[in-house]
Amino acid sequence: MDTIVLLVTGFLLGSIPTAQIAAYLLAGTDLRERFPTVSGSGVYYAVARWAIVPVGLVDVTKGGLAAYLPYQFGGGAGMAVACGLAAVIGHNWSPWLGLRGGRGLSPFLGMLLVVFPAGVLVLLAALAIGRLVGRTPVLALFGLAVLPGVIIFSGGSDAALRGSAGMLLITVLKRLEANRRRLPRDPALRREVLWRRFWYDRDEERWPPEVGE
Repeated sequence: MDTIVLLVTGFLLGSIPTAQIAAYLLAGTDLRERFPTVSGSGVYYAVARWAIVPVGLVDVTKGGLAAYLPYQFGGGAGMAVACGLAAVIGHNWSPWLGLRGGRGLSPFLGMLLVVFPAGVLVLLAALAIGRLVGRTPVLALFGLAVLPGVIIFSGGSDAALRGSAGMLLITVLKRLEANRRRLPRDPALRREVLWRRFWYDRDEERWPPEVGE
């Protein structure tokens, strides 16, 4: 029973739509109508650049708290990882947003702070490089892909390794699912869109399409 309660708590923590709440309160904006993800990046472009900081911190805290709570009830690293991933799933498929959401990287960083802090540095480095070269989605995927190797090389726990592999799978699924956006009927165009979703986390040539229009 404790396990179920902790997993549900982690999911509900993650499901809090921080970005959507911030966008509505600060600008009266529904991110679902303008962006493919309901995340800090939408707040960055649609509301204010500074707003991404508090939104990101809250989202990180959601994952960190979900992973921390099991330790307070006698659980171990495995349970902490499971609850952290539950928060990621809640963030990505929030019931408050019609099973839409973000990509879960912020709550995953919160989980890593609890179970494998060095992993935070790996992902932040990947994101920073991606930002510099204008390929953040590609480098984010790369960072997630190399994280299991970093955990093995550094002697991290098996739970952290399973959590990193789970996060990589969740990320790929969410990118391809793309908040239930429809795929083109044409097979060639469908493959092209899936390719863009996998690598660039978008259907369009430019991101965000609203900027500059």
